[in-house]
Amino acid sequence: MTLTDQTISSREGEELNVQVIDRYLKSNIPGLSGTPTISQFPGGASNLTYLLDYPELQLVLRRPPHGHKAKSAHDMGREYRIISQLGSSFPYCPKAYVYCTDEAVLGSEFYVMQRIDGIILRSDMPAELNLDADKTRQLCKNFIDRLVELHHVDYQACGLGDLGKPEGYVQRQISGWTDRYERAMTPDAPQWEAVKLWLKEKQPADHPKPGIVHNDYRFDNVLLDPHNPMSIIGVLDWELTTVGDPLMDLGNTLAYWIEANDPAPMQLMRRQPSNAPGMLTRREFVDYYAQRAGIEIDNYDFYYTYGLFRLAGIVQQIYYRFYHGQTKDKRFAQFIMMNKLLEQISLQVIGKSTL
Repeated sequence: MTLTDQTISSREGEELNVQVIDRYLKSNIPGLSGTPTISQFPGGASNLTYLLDYPELQLVLRRPPHGHKAKSAHDMGREYRIISQLGSSFPYCPKAYVYCTDEAVLGSEFYVMQRIDGIILRSDMPAELNLDADKTRQLCKNFIDRLVELHHVDYQACGLGDLGKPEGYVQRQISGWTDRYERAMTPDAPQWEAVKLWLKEKQPADHPKPGIVHNDYRFDNVLLDPHNPMSIIGVLDWELTTVGDPLMDLGNTLAYWIEANDPAPMQLMRRQPSNAPGMLTRREFVDYYAQRAGIEIDNYDFYYTYGLFRLAGIVQQIYYRFYHGQTKDKRFAQFIMMNKLLEQISLQVIGKSTL
């Protein structure tokens, strides 16, 4: 069994024209020869991602989905710029090759980057990795260390100071995700009224030291070295990255972090092996992050609840496209149930919170 990411034939309606893309790439990337084999990565619920396999080089192409697009989402040029400029300070970004704004080529903008051939952890820890609880715990700490490292990058020195506005970041995220959620409402979607009110009332001041926030940092967006799976060699999916409050980014990551003791409905939502023996709990995750970052975090409930609400907003935006027939990907049919579950989890957190 291979542990590196495998591709599939392109999904119906999402195929690329081999001749067109090959001609474009050969005119923009020196040294390419032969005809690429094109296949699609099955993961990813937002942008479409393809493997372009040339005889001497493997490339990855990312483009927006078809149909309704959330405002400011799927900005290929922005993502290309981030990985191009961040790489010198955070050496886990794939190498960026070319960004195309000519929609006559593929029908949308797109960019092409290096393929990092590594192991991506999905729902369950592969037995083939032979990671006992101690090694799993260390891998988890390495995962958090990379997040702390990213948050401490000097974004001004990278030329990314204009990527976002740190002042008022917390307030903008709460109001912004409230607006995005409401625009993506479908008749079967929950309202989230109590949670939205609580988040508005409990929002803290902005973090005194803003940083690069990835906004989608999970194990299924990092690549492990196939020869040393304790080592992280790549971080993927920079489409939501900005400059802002690192603790809001921590909350985003916690929203995906399903513990071994979480109830069965939450386990069905799990997309990474955060339940494996040795993995830190959410509380331990926060404590280790705080220790490594040299800060205190006494309002973790707020950031976790924000992460859950934001995740519901992302889920609902994707479900909106499915509901209106703009995507045929059947995975998205269940997203409405995930949204409802996320609201229930949030209400439970609020009910126990001392904030």
